[in-house]
Amino acid sequence: MMNQILFAGVIGLFLTLVGTPLLIKLLARKGYGQYIRDDGPREHHSKRGTPTMGGIAFILATLVAYFLSKVITGKPPTFSGLLVLGLMTGMGVVGFLDDYIKIVKRRSLGLRAKAKMAGQLIVGIAFAVLALQFADNRNNTPASTRLSFVQDFGWSIGPVLFVVWALFMILAMSNGVNLTDGLDGLATGAATMVFGAYTFIGVWQFQESCANAQTLTNPGACYEVRDPLDLAVVAAALMGSCFGFLWWNTSPAKIFMGDTGSLALGGALAGLAICSRTELLVALLGGLFVLITMSVVIQVGSFRLTGKRVFRMAPLQHHFELKGWSEVLVVVRFWIIQGMCVIVGLGLFYAGWAAKK
Repeated sequence: MMNQILFAGVIGLFLTLVGTPLLIKLLARKGYGQYIRDDGPREHHSKRGTPTMGGIAFILATLVAYFLSKVITGKPPTFSGLLVLGLMTGMGVVGFLDDYIKIVKRRSLGLRAKAKMAGQLIVGIAFAVLALQFADNRNNTPASTRLSFVQDFGWSIGPVLFVVWALFMILAMSNGVNLTDGLDGLATGAATMVFGAYTFIGVWQFQESCANAQTLTNPGACYEVRDPLDLAVVAAALMGSCFGFLWWNTSPAKIFMGDTGSLALGGALAGLAICSRTELLVALLGGLFVLITMSVVIQVGSFRLTGKRVFRMAPLQHHFELKGWSEVLVVVRFWIIQGMCVIVGLGLFYAGWAAKK
């Protein structure tokens, strides 16, 4: 059964390695180039016109990799896997509309704020409502109305508050990845690490599933997750697709993911966290996205309250650029920070299991 994970990751990697340059040529021929802010670092002005909407490449690659792995292994898709992929695709469509209006319609702000928020809310609510349906023979639905860290804890918050909570997570992760996507390869590399972590988490939860409690050496530490192995397949497909895309997205980038990619990746991260019952843990696994988002919150809050800026520029990566760090230096050091977040997050995930032995 683990072959699904291997096939999904390898197929996703191959498709983006081969398919992304074809997308680059297509976008370049149509003139779909990136708009660069005039108030940003001057070094970024040379990137003006670089093809964007590259998220199309890894969204399609992930979908093909997932379903092709099912065809090869003869295993059916699961509701959890389909819901995460649906959330990723839906958020990607919202991002695509935003990118399309920016580039084709020559409107620098893209979708109007209310329209963009409405699109995200529609996709998020649909995911949250459906995630509480489709119970299996153990009465496990893809999501739970209880909060979770390394697994569910506490009392049920009820379906209404769950929808609100899920929307918060989806919007927070999507905008976190969007804010991080400011330097070549930064968001792609960071997301690849988190998807790698979720591949491991899915495999571990499958091996320690409560459905196999009779054969486990420690049934008290088992996981009540509906489709953990299929979530690992989705995560592996995303990891492979992002890794292949990184080949073309790393400095100097030949293509940018755009909002098409950043909103899709954020949605996928939130979906994996919700369906694997690691909702609070994702804030640590994706610590770089949280750190960069907080830098914007601090900058805006400080300016509104005191009229002064804490950073030279927000998001945080641009602050260090203006301090004289090269783009590659910022990206590599931020990748190191993200790598440490993943290591600590996985350590806490394992500790949560070991503590119940």
